[in-house]
Amino acid sequence: MSNDAYTPHEDRLLPADPATRAIARTLYQRMRDQPIISPHGHVDPRLLLDDEPFRDPTSLFITPDHYVTRLLHARGVDLAELGVGRGPLEEQDARAAWRLLAEHWHAYAGTPSRLWMEHEFHQVFGLETVLSPRTADAMYDEIADKLARPEFRPRALFDQFRIEVLATTDDPVDDLSAHRALAADEAFTGSVIPTFRPDKYLEPARADFRELTDALGEAAAEDTRTYPGYDRAMRARRQYFRDHGAVSSDHAHADPGTARLEEAEASRLYTEAREGRIDADAAAALRRHLLADQARMAADDSLVMTLHPAVHRNHHQGTFEKFGADVGADIPTSVEFVTSLAPVLNDVGLDPAFRLVLFTIDETVFSREIAPLAGFYPSVYAGAPWWFIDAPDAILRYRRAVSETIGYSRTSGFIDDTRAFCSIPARHDMARRIDSHHLAGLVAEHRMRLEDAVDIADALPATHPREVFRLPQSSPAAKEN
Repeated sequence: MSNDAYTPHEDRLLPADPATRAIARTLYQRMRDQPIISPHGHVDPRLLLDDEPFRDPTSLFITPDHYVTRLLHARGVDLAELGVGRGPLEEQDARAAWRLLAEHWHAYAGTPSRLWMEHEFHQVFGLETVLSPRTADAMYDEIADKLARPEFRPRALFDQFRIEVLATTDDPVDDLSAHRALAADEAFTGSVIPTFRPDKYLEPARADFRELTDALGEAAAEDTRTYPGYDRAMRARRQYFRDHGAVSSDHAHADPGTARLEEAEASRLYTEAREGRIDADAAAALRRHLLADQARMAADDSLVMTLHPAVHRNHHQGTFEKFGADVGADIPTSVEFVTSLAPVLNDVGLDPAFRLVLFTIDETVFSREIAPLAGFYPSVYAGAPWWFIDAPDAILRYRRAVSETIGYSRTSGFIDDTRAFCSIPARHDMARRIDSHHLAGLVAEHRMRLEDAVDIADALPATHPREVFRLPQSSPAAKEN
């Protein structure tokens, strides 16, 4: 066999022990072909609305995927050479970026990025070749040729991937025109739903807070010069999203702190923030109050609240100024949930309409804080590993950290959190293999009956995330003509 030939092993990520691996195979077979429920991600809905062919292999595999670009950047590659911040690349530049990936491909060995891309090369594009400087051009040409075919357009791949629900991430002032057009398009039978992402509208320290709140008021037809008007505008926009299919709101801040202020104090600080004269401590206090407001709104409108704090965004200022956000320069920090969330959970934590999914990149809090919270509050669920820890070993550590306290029913289901469309099935397949690995180990150690493991395997990929995110339990019916 040529050193250039490669097919991903059917037992990848399953246990090395033969007896345990046999159990894992049985469990994985029950998960493998289930539909994909993706309740949190960053795919642009216009991708599916326009259904245009993907431009080239670089714009599909490299440019939108900060997992890929950040490691190349760490190895000295300029992000501009990868198309970041440049708009559509000319063919020669796209090919040059692909060659750079091939030149550094060995550096991805053992990473989930390589696992996902090799899955995509083989499962989606039918390639059986190892990427290298020697094979780069031929692989580029073969992928490019297939991208021009109808069966490789976004909607065809959406169906091929068996995506049942795909949630996007959307600004509160977005008119959701792409979502409305998709919902009205009888030729598209998938379900693409928006997610309410109000982060920047809850940050009073921002220099553009007045402009943001003005825009919020305009979108909601409310006067946001006062705090009560801002509150009405937020509620109106959340309802607008809910009316257009949203099932959740998504929140990311430096910390998950929540605290209630007196209404008069909140109004005073809100005015100071709009006038640009609020100090840092007061801005943090108001932000925590506004996040607590979002929890109360969630108890009123039943949007599931997802919280993923504690990331130092845009760590390198020069990179942010040149390329913008979301290019790989975000770095995790430590986090504390128990004290931070006590005000909200004492306020609405036992409200049957409230639901909170807690994500973290700080693995130390899985067993110490998140699992115990989810093990008491009916409203709280332990979110899946995401971002830097949506990786095989980290997912296995997560299962081992939380299952002893809360089992499986208090967890969120897998979250792919991706902008790279073709990586969605690869990421979900990885999670299903690791869950099979984990459950098989418990069965092999006689800590769980095989029948119970089978039941869990049947529920984890699709049934469970539907329950957590209040999605219909059956596949959506095709739109009637």
